[in-house]
Parts: sequence; C-alpha cells; structure tokens
Amino acid sequence: MNFETLIYHQEGHIGTLTINRPQALNALNETVLKELTSFTEQIQSDRNIRVLIITGSGEKAFVAGADIKAMQGMSPKEAEDFSMVAQTAFNAVENLPFAVIAVVNGFALGGGCELALSCDIILASGKAKFGLPEVTLGLLPCFGGTQRLPRAIGLYKAREMVFSGDFYSAEACKDFGFVNHVFAPEELLNEALKLAKTIASRGPVAVAKAKQSLNTGSELHISEGLKQEAALFGALFTTQDHSEGIGAFIEKRTPDFQGN
Repeated sequence: MNFETLIYHQEGHIGTLTINRPQALNALNETVLKELTSFTEQIQSDRNIRVLIITGSGEKAFVAGADIKAMQGMSPKEAEDFSMVAQTAFNAVENLPFAVIAVVNGFALGGGCELALSCDIILASGKAKFGLPEVTLGLLPCFGGTQRLPRAIGLYKAREMVFSGDFYSAEACKDFGFVNHVFAPEELLNEALKLAKTIASRGPVAVAKAKQSLNTGSELHISEGLKQEAALFGALFTTQDHSEGIGAFIEKRTPDFQGN
C-alpha cells in the first residue's frame, strides 16, 4: 500500500497505521481523509488482520485536528462536503470487522479527538491532550464529535467539552470514561502491542461479532439488542473457531484460531 500521508506496517495479525504529516502535527486535510477511507477499503476483508493500531507520527501529536488553512475560504457547501468526507473515513474505521486501538501519543484535538473516538479502545500517553476546540474558531465539531462523544461519556460532560473548547489531560479523559489507559510515553507503544497481541489471540470471528453487538446494540432498545446478541451468539456456532475454542477448553490446551 502506497500512500502520501499514511504509513502502514503489519507484523503477524497486528497492523499499525501511522498518520504521517509531522510537519503539520498530522493535521487532517482532504488527502489524509480520502487515503484513510481507501486504506480501510483495502484491509476490511483481510482475514489475516485481527487488530489495527492507529497512531500519529512524531512525539508531539496523534492528530492535532483538521487542517485549518485548508478550510479558509470554503463555501458552506464545500464545508459540508469536507465534513462528510471525514465522517465517511471515521465511519469506515469504526465499522472495521476487528479491534481498532487508538494510540494517542500527543495532541488529539478536534478531528484527532474525533478519530480516536471512532476507534474501539483508546490508550494515551501521560503527555497527551484531548479537546474539541472548534468553538474557538466559531465552528462546531463536525467529524462525528457531537455524536460519538456524548455516547461515550454522557451528554452533560460532552456539553462541557464541546462548549468550552478546552484541552483536557489524558488522566482527566480516563476519568470521563473514554480513555481506557494512560501510560508513560516510553511505555505506550509496548503496552498497546501487548493488548493487541492478547486480542489477536482470541477468536477473530467472535471479536468481530462482539464488536457488532456492542456498536449496534447500544443504539437499539434493550429488548432488540438482546435479540441481536442471541442471534450473533447462535451464528458463531456455524464457525470452526467455536469448535476449536470449546475443544481446546475441554482438552486443556491453547486454542489455535484460524478465523473460520
């Protein structure tokens, strides 16, 4: 895969995608967003990938937001289209059929915070800063922030973050409930790989179905969500992985999941 703004590396079942615009603190322009969509299209059916890590290049930023200079002079229609390009990219990340871990190594502001929110798990450096500062520019979060953040932390805390436009520490965001763990900068990637290896060792079809149940079930009435959960559970009994998992448990050995 050859991209102008992305670097991809895969080792075993774990892929690492790096947003690579360090000179712009990895800010999101249309090129990055379209390449991100293209990337997800290329890997979504790759059964060899079981976990994807997303991070930013350099030590200062995960993604420091949208490219503000690129937005200057946009017409209302161009601005709406730009928002839709980003939402398409982040929806594609959210809907990948395997676990996606955001490794936030620095600033995750505006679109960077919104990208992290589209991932399944967020691990952050103790030096990381999160925020949705769009109101300081006379704008609002438009890459999914006003929708994903309240679903993650509740409407009242989300209002505070969006209305204030303030920056928040990784520890504060862990307390809010949308950052899973905070690590020292030098430990962050190793800890992410450790978690990725654990997830990659589990049944990949089961992880995919569990992700589907979690993501879509939260939008359903609980009775409908429970029906979906039962149906997905039943569907797993058609897989070889379920036979391998149960067989390994009974035989007291480590399962060898093939993703079938």
